[in-house]
Amino acid sequence: MIKQFTISKIDNVMKIWLEENIKAHDYISEYYWMENYDSVKRLLPQSEVHIYEEGNEIKGFIGIVDKSYIAGLFVLYQYHCNGIGSKLVEKCKQNYPLLRLDVYAKNLKAIKFYKKHGFIIEKEKENEDTRKTEYSMVWKL
Repeated sequence: MIKQFTISKIDNVMKIWLEENIKAHDYISEYYWMENYDSVKRLLPQSEVHIYEEGNEIKGFIGIVDKSYIAGLFVLYQYHCNGIGSKLVEKCKQNYPLLRLDVYAKNLKAIKFYKKHGFIIEKEKENEDTRKTEYSMVWKL
């Protein structure tokens, strides 16, 4: 079930953020994610975050900033391909007429997922922090 994030869930959400970033981005040093952990944890409560929770277990979450930017979509690995990410994206599409995101070009699974949900690649750029190629993708109602 999709619920609104509460600060009491922050440690569970951040655990998912760290684990899934490391798994999904094996071409980026684990140190990069650990180094950014605290700043993301401070920013998370300022974002609109929806969690997918079943039986007190958070299985995934999505964060929106600036009323249109998907700052992150994460689903625990053991629950991939169960429709959780799709439900989270569809929830956001109900709330916003425009959604944007950036995804690493090497993250083919994520690119395929977003294309399936109607996102198109708008431009290619270099990530300022990691120097890796990423795509800016957009979905419009």
